[in-house]
Amino acid sequence: MFVHSRTVIPDLNRRTGFGGVPISAPTLDDIRAAAEQIRDVAVRTPLVPLRSYTGAQPDILLKPETLQPVTSFKIRGAYNWASSLSDEQRARGLSTVSAGNTAQAVAYAARLVGASARSRLPDTTPQVKIDAIKAYDMEPVLMPGDELFDWMLSAGWKDESYTFLHPWVEPLMVAGSATMGLEIFDDLPEIDTVFVSVGGGGLICGVGSALKALKPDVRLVAVQPEACAPVRASISADAPAWVEPKPTLCDGLGVPLVTDEMWPLLRSVVDDTVEVSEEQVEDAIKRLALDNKLVVEGAGAASLAAALATPFGKRGRSVCVLSGGSIDSDKLAKIIGGTI
Repeated sequence: MFVHSRTVIPDLNRRTGFGGVPISAPTLDDIRAAAEQIRDVAVRTPLVPLRSYTGAQPDILLKPETLQPVTSFKIRGAYNWASSLSDEQRARGLSTVSAGNTAQAVAYAARLVGASARSRLPDTTPQVKIDAIKAYDMEPVLMPGDELFDWMLSAGWKDESYTFLHPWVEPLMVAGSATMGLEIFDDLPEIDTVFVSVGGGGLICGVGSALKALKPDVRLVAVQPEACAPVRASISADAPAWVEPKPTLCDGLGVPLVTDEMWPLLRSVVDDTVEVSEEQVEDAIKRLALDNKLVVEGAGAASLAAALATPFGKRGRSVCVLSGGSIDSDKLAKIIGGTI
């Protein structure tokens, strides 16, 4: 295992689950069914070479999920879930909990299936994400982060009057995310390593399930910011763990724990972990904007930051999943201008 990180001290004394059943890996049949279900809604994103000025064969390819209609991969799972609901479930309205991107995806999917929507979000959610949520006619419900995680782990969502999407452990959400794995393998069957940013863990569990079924020797690298890295802490402790998060550009990766329900599948698909600094993320955001003309938020750019920090001999031909593009324009301008 190659690990780029500082020392992380896990907290094993806090609750890490809500008593649910551990999530299972979606089968290839599940994933192919999801791909068909979302075919007319989600974009089949291409693999784009990271721009190089040397003329060398590119060894880093980008999977720009920023091209999705909600600028993140979340629409894959959100629509796969929403389109499966009964009329009665849709009539109740759709609800979720989110750092911003899941909420946008559920709001978009709700419009497509004729439902109202709301989402609980941490009160630190960037305004650009809140504005987008409101633009989709979703009601944002802001809560302090600690209260939000306590609400999740005490299964407060079971009392929701709306039909609730659990973004971390809903099988249809994970299967939707896994469709990306099918696309990556179809476009680059000789892939060696895939770098995936990890918040709640559903993305890497989905992509990893698909790729491991198709190419068992592919390497899945879990990428998190140094400011919030519970995956490495959990692997070190061999158990789900909390960490004390610090402020980070990667607001979408601000989940400070690995849940009991996600842990077995996550541990089975993750081969390596890389933690990236805020400076590395800023550099990746700037490079993507200037060289590839892609607007990518911190959580999405973290995957490229990790690949750039890893020698080619350890990673081989690599794909970086650019998971989302909701970044505040002023912050982006400061990063590009070097004034942040």
